[in-house]
Amino acid sequence: MKLHAQSACCLVAVLTCAAGANAAAVHHYVFFGQDREGITNATFLGTKAIEGAQLKYTWRELERGKDGYEFGDIERDLAFLQSKGKKLFIQIQDASFSPQFVPVPRYLMNEPEFHGGADKQYNITGDDEEHVTTQGWVARRWDPAVQERFHKLLLALGRQFDGKIEGINLPETAVDFGETGKLFPKGFTLEAYRDAVLTNMAVLKSAFPRSVAMQYANFMPGGRAYLQSVFKRARELKVGVGGPDLLPFRPFQMQNSYPLIRESAGVVPSGIAVQDGNYEDRNPATGQPATIPELIEFATGFLRVRYVFWCTEEPFYSKQVIPLLQAQP
Repeated sequence: MKLHAQSACCLVAVLTCAAGANAAAVHHYVFFGQDREGITNATFLGTKAIEGAQLKYTWRELERGKDGYEFGDIERDLAFLQSKGKKLFIQIQDASFSPQFVPVPRYLMNEPEFHGGADKQYNITGDDEEHVTTQGWVARRWDPAVQERFHKLLLALGRQFDGKIEGINLPETAVDFGETGKLFPKGFTLEAYRDAVLTNMAVLKSAFPRSVAMQYANFMPGGRAYLQSVFKRARELKVGVGGPDLLPFRPFQMQNSYPLIRESAGVVPSGIAVQDGNYEDRNPATGQPATIPELIEFATGFLRVRYVFWCTEEPFYSKQVIPLLQAQP
């Protein structure tokens, strides 16, 4: 999307207004994803301003067979982090960004009642829904049979880890099925998908009443009105909100999730994930990438989030993020 001059000026003004915000209240975590060895890194462990790690666990690895839950990785990661005075924030992943990896348990793919368990997401150029490639997969969140199984997973996780982990988040609400309906999976409607997201949040909160329960909500099929309904329900349920990508200079984010995250601040916990590519996003006023202090100012001053999850993309993580956090009192 092109950044028009007027939009660019507005965004620069927003970032400028965010400057000077009190960043002391923010909880800094490092997002290691599935690179669990990263939690043993001495620099991570020795940086006091970093409260803990955010790790990703896929539905497939947590449920090896029907009701065959395997939480050993979470137990080991939690025990190690606690032994070092750090906390664990987990992300449950039911979507992938690889055509080769389907993130749901195999039984969902094989038993007819689950209709394959997951559906393809697509790379779509412009409005061309005829010539697409597979981007990845997403669980059939809108399918009642699949959703019931996902709820059982969340409740099992809650019985074992609620109150022990800092928090748990569900992945982004955005899915890539196009807009015309040509690529919509079987049974998918805008309303069914919205309702499924709302129900998942309610179950997540019931499973984790003590730990932070958070939904990443960035975009929704059907547009902003559907996204607003997610944030409204999250506030009612006291479910945290957040999303991937800290991109201060992007109008599309400013027109969708960012104002909604800001409105939720102080009502429910909120967070933002700094992901690969974010460190290189350029300030249109300077032509230079946003600095780490600018990113923190935007996250805490404009978005007013409580949690920032920093990715480990190099050289930015080692050369810029860590020194800044180490300098904090």
